[in-house]
Amino acid sequence: MTQQISFSAAEFADNPEPRCACLLLLDVSGSMAGTPIAQLNEGLHAFRQELLLDPLAMKRVEVGIVSFGPVTIEAHFTEAGGFIPPALVARTDTPMGEAITRGIEMVRRRKEEYRTHGIAYYRPWIFLITDGAPTDGWAEAAEAVQAGEETRAFAFFSVGVQGANMGILEALNPHRAPLKLQGLQFRELFTWLSGSLKSVSSSTPGAELKMDSPRGWAVL
Repeated sequence: MTQQISFSAAEFADNPEPRCACLLLLDVSGSMAGTPIAQLNEGLHAFRQELLLDPLAMKRVEVGIVSFGPVTIEAHFTEAGGFIPPALVARTDTPMGEAITRGIEMVRRRKEEYRTHGIAYYRPWIFLITDGAPTDGWAEAAEAVQAGEETRAFAFFSVGVQGANMGILEALNPHRAPLKLQGLQFRELFTWLSGSLKSVSSSTPGAELKMDSPRGWAVL
């Protein structure tokens, strides 16, 4: 009888490099319709292209995407070399609390898979982008974010597009101040993010790194 090998086992056997997981939580509520969602999609393609320029990042960085409005897993964690950006479409409301909770669970499960297969990993990043405020309960999500930051289970970043409730983003994660996007400079944001991930992925897991200044895409 032939023994079946799980997808994860085969995946890690083919590429035993340490992993740097980056989960994008992306607002696709109705207010993102038109130019904002188009610019966000362009930014995701720029993100992919920048990561593909770095052979090490292609093997070590993993990208996952959860959109919300409604909450949808657009991409399970995938090596940057095989990441294909989804075509996001603006839809309905802003269930941010549910999206954060779902995303944190995805990160927890992925870390379990790393440990099960003996794969070293960097502190995962969770990157939230929104232009509004939650239309669902978010107190539980905030507690999970703050607990994750305090235990170094992940690093949680948030970016507010014009119209975002920055006060709620500040309350979500008092450990890391939210940033406000200049205009619709998603391409510049994702270029910065890819550069930061390339720096992390070329370091030793567990090492502390100073991130580049977000000057050029964020309101400072």
